[in-house]
Amino acid sequence: MPESRTTPESRAQPAGRRPPRAPRLRAARRIPWWLGLPVALAVLVALLAALVRVDLLPGPGDLLDEKTTDRSGPALLRSVRDLSRYQAAEGNFQVVVDLDKDAAFLPDSVRGKRTLYVGAGTVPAYVDLGKVADGGVQVNDDRTAATLWLPHARLGSPALDPDRSYAVTKQRGILDRLGDFFSDNPNDEREVNRLAAQHIAAAARDAGLTTRAERNTTAMLEGLLHSLGFGDVTVHYGRTPPSSANSGKPQA
Repeated sequence: MPESRTTPESRAQPAGRRPPRAPRLRAARRIPWWLGLPVALAVLVALLAALVRVDLLPGPGDLLDEKTTDRSGPALLRSVRDLSRYQAAEGNFQVVVDLDKDAAFLPDSVRGKRTLYVGAGTVPAYVDLGKVADGGVQVNDDRTAATLWLPHARLGSPALDPDRSYAVTKQRGILDRLGDFFSDNPNDEREVNRLAAQHIAAAARDAGLTTRAERNTTAMLEGLLHSLGFGDVTVHYGRTPPSSANSGKPQA
């Protein structure tokens, strides 16, 4: 039977009592959660900012930016037309189209449209050398003089420049806004484009482009024929050439 040992401390304790526990070290005081939350948020924001700065995460601006993708197919060649025009002048025009549509018995705020549109484009002036009549080019026997009868210069179709044409303002009534909401093409600008082209064509007719084109064509032909040895060059526009028997030998 093992012998039980007694210590002075056990002999000093009365019977039936537990020995006192060793004193514990006082635990460190914890920071309340509501004080640590701002610190954690600040650390998180700093970390996200660092990731954005090194382009590991998209920034706020990247999330709202629009991405444009051109999904157009290849252009289809529909036809080819041979031209014999000499484009001798071109006019550059700009017009402000003010198109106003309103109802007879309703205010513009309810029913009405007004579009202010700036249209910019060019109109060419040309001489069609392919329409020279028979006998329209005549030279003398010594090939020192040449006379040409050409058709009058004409104006081409106006060509609007999409980079310089734009809508300044668009005002619409309530009913028109509702109609555009259900429309397949609410921003259709074909009508103002047609009006801009009509105004530009009218301005081109009054700008003297055909006269300038004929003058430039004459200068071009004179320079060309002088370089070929013709000393006397005469160019007529809009006149019927006389018969070759009375005016020299037609060019082959």
